[in-house]
Amino acid sequence: MSRQLTTSLSHIPNRRRFLTLSAATAASVASARMVHSQSASDDSDSPNAKMNAAIIGAGGRGGSHIGAMLRANNAVITHLCEVDASAANKRADDIEKQQGTRPTIEPDVRKLLDVQALDVVTIATPNHWHALGGVWAMQAGKDAYIEKPVCHNIAEGSALIAAAKRYNRMCQVGTQCRSSQACIDAVKFIQEGGVGEVKFARGLCYKRRKSIGALGDYQIPGNVDFNLWSGPAAMTEPRLTRPNFHYDWHWQRLYGNGDSGNQGPHQTDVARWGLGIDSHPQAVLSYGGRLGYQAERNDADYIDAGDTANTQVTIYDYGDKCIVFETRGLSVDDSADEELNRLFDSKQGNKVGVVFYGTDGFVVQRSYDYCVAMDKNFNVIKEFRVGGNLDQVHFDNFLLACEKRDASLLNAGVREGHLSAGMSHLGNISFYLGEQSRASESDVRAKLSQVKSLDDNAATLDRTLAHLKQSNVDLEKYPLTLGPHLKFDGDAELFPESQEATELVTRSYREEFTCPRADQV
Repeated sequence: MSRQLTTSLSHIPNRRRFLTLSAATAASVASARMVHSQSASDDSDSPNAKMNAAIIGAGGRGGSHIGAMLRANNAVITHLCEVDASAANKRADDIEKQQGTRPTIEPDVRKLLDVQALDVVTIATPNHWHALGGVWAMQAGKDAYIEKPVCHNIAEGSALIAAAKRYNRMCQVGTQCRSSQACIDAVKFIQEGGVGEVKFARGLCYKRRKSIGALGDYQIPGNVDFNLWSGPAAMTEPRLTRPNFHYDWHWQRLYGNGDSGNQGPHQTDVARWGLGIDSHPQAVLSYGGRLGYQAERNDADYIDAGDTANTQVTIYDYGDKCIVFETRGLSVDDSADEELNRLFDSKQGNKVGVVFYGTDGFVVQRSYDYCVAMDKNFNVIKEFRVGGNLDQVHFDNFLLACEKRDASLLNAGVREGHLSAGMSHLGNISFYLGEQSRASESDVRAKLSQVKSLDDNAATLDRTLAHLKQSNVDLEKYPLTLGPHLKFDGDAELFPESQEATELVTRSYREEFTCPRADQV
């Protein structure tokens, strides 16, 4: 399988057969759903008091969506969309036991969205289906809750924003920290000057990710419709190059976005939020690699089936503010990063969160429900905590906005999700473009000395190299990938000095699974 991201900027059709509705027809569908939702909220004893919901995707996050919908008092799960027949039936059995009624299983999202009685859909598919499923849903008059990253590439995020606006649909993104009172209070503390002036934030995904197995030719599970699963992505040959069909797609760029686009949108979203950033960055640079698995396997020729970075540092320049996001997928135990160990109160295990650097101290998001403020000597000066089920709070917020027909009530609207997911896409574009020319340590150091940043670029590189060497990575045999430093026009969503990078703002689609551009929805 080619490790190059296939892209195209050609004009392609933007409607499926069932979505050839005129704007007037779409508006009438939306109007009918508004009446339904209003009547539901006005009369809780009526047979239509609950919104009809479909869950698209029955994997791990799909299970979380199901749980939240089952606990909601204003929704009922009437449909389940899943291309793995075995997984679909297991989830449907569980729903029937808890809900009392069994959802209809429909593997093809196109047929699912033909169901007029549906009010809302939640999308927990692999990343490459997120935006297309959401655009089609909103064109069909449904409100949509979409897992992060809300899109697989930058152009898809803009298409979702346009669809939500045109069809007057609610579109919530699964960045639950926006509904965390701990994060809400911590952001307020930052913006009120609690640790002085803050212009720089560092997002961390120090999260152990083992090899997903050797690159090869594997059998697709017989209970999976691979054509529907692939959807917008190209059909591969050999069709499956990873041993584990489910979940490990995260680390293949045809479907996923690596941990920068998996875990990353949670942390980059909090970082943007705390810094008050409401735009794309002006410039980006990324470096790193998929490294270390050869040493772990004691096989110098071992090729992991993944093609996204497991070690990555990306610098986002916003002019007077800056964000750096770091991914470490190798062992994160026995960390030598003294400052980060103190900020997270641990040298062992995962560090997933955000550090805000103020003139008078730090604010650290250590988890979804816990943040802490510290002075310059690392003394805790304030803590922010929240209990309860954050998934439930986030889903309830979405359903409330659907009932009230008020997008301003959404804690994580689609534009916020697009800007945060876009950070991962921009970083990956720089990274992918650097793969053809690997760099020595001195090459990377020289380049970083020329890159504008509010971070200490050299110190961050030193920590990254020390981590790789601690993990026995032979950087002479397996050198770093150093991406180009790219200027980005956030309004036009293109790279004014790189046509090659601009081509990666979108992707090639199979004709029947084409995600329309923003001007086509």
